[in-house]
Amino acid sequence: MVTRRSAGILLFRRTPDGPEVMLGHMGGPFWEHRDAGAWSVPKGEYGDDETPWDAARREFQEELGLPAPAGAPLPLGEVVQSGGKHVIVWAVEGDLDPADMVPGTFTMEWPRGSGRSAEFPELDRAAWFGLEAARAVIVRAQAAFLVRLAEQV
Repeated sequence: MVTRRSAGILLFRRTPDGPEVMLGHMGGPFWEHRDAGAWSVPKGEYGDDETPWDAARREFQEELGLPAPAGAPLPLGEVVQSGGKHVIVWAVEGDLDPADMVPGTFTMEWPRGSGRSAEFPELDRAAWFGLEAARAVIVRAQAAFLVRLAEQV
């Protein structure tokens, strides 16, 4: 069995009320009406031909349609999500406007069993969250990255 691995960048900025993080809401019909557990660090899978850091930068750009932030990466380690995927993340300080996002897309059969294909955004929106608000909406396993970020900034 091959281990699925993803890498991502958790963009953060400092505010008078504490750090804020940028999360993306997962696209597609399954996530359309969900909030809790439907937000994620911009991330994506990678193989043996790419370093995790290179994949994190590539995926940030692919998922948000924006250049990967140029700041110094702060390692936040790895978590294993409920489906078994290993996710490694770096925090990078920066700022961008979520309204500038031009998401990448994916194609899937929809409605399921119809034989028709439809295209959906990988992330249908992005937003800034304070750490407590982020904990309420982020994929459960990824909440560990918020704790680790809070410990380091």
